[in-house]
Amino acid sequence: MADNAKWYVVHTYSGYENSVRDAILKAAENRRMQDFIIEASIPTETVTEHGEGGEKTYERKVFPGYVLVKMILTDESWHLVRNVRGCTGFVGSGGKPIPLSDDEIYSLGVEHKEIVMSYAVGDTVKIIDGALDGFLGTVDEIDVDADNVRVIVSMFGRETPVDLRLDEVETIEE
Repeated sequence: MADNAKWYVVHTYSGYENSVRDAILKAAENRRMQDFIIEASIPTETVTEHGEGGEKTYERKVFPGYVLVKMILTDESWHLVRNVRGCTGFVGSGGKPIPLSDDEIYSLGVEHKEIVMSYAVGDTVKIIDGALDGFLGTVDEIDVDADNVRVIVSMFGRETPVDLRLDEVETIEE
């Protein structure tokens, strides 16, 4: 069931992010709705300031006034989140919450996906996503940190380098 859960953005009063996150999780627990409200998160970043007093490191909210909630959207879960003290509503259009895409979630660092590569430079792979879905090519370069693989694909009799995400190619079973 948790596979159907999506991340939604909830707007809060400034400075209430932590209490809203905690209240959402507590309310879900009290109402036995943990299967619908999976997680709540406040994206933060570590900041180091260098000044006269030396070095100071602290956590700063990336999006003040917002909490991310991973949930299965139902009338009940919507009402639970919406009625938490300090919550002003969901981000969306026409009163309808819009879930974040997987790419947005990964770029925010809220969730991390682990990619297990079964290919190396020089291997023949099949492209499994995008405009070149189904094409075969040879791995030319892999950049794990940038989530990037360059594949040389033969199109119209020409060798063409194509940059793809690591999870857009797979090895060919021989």
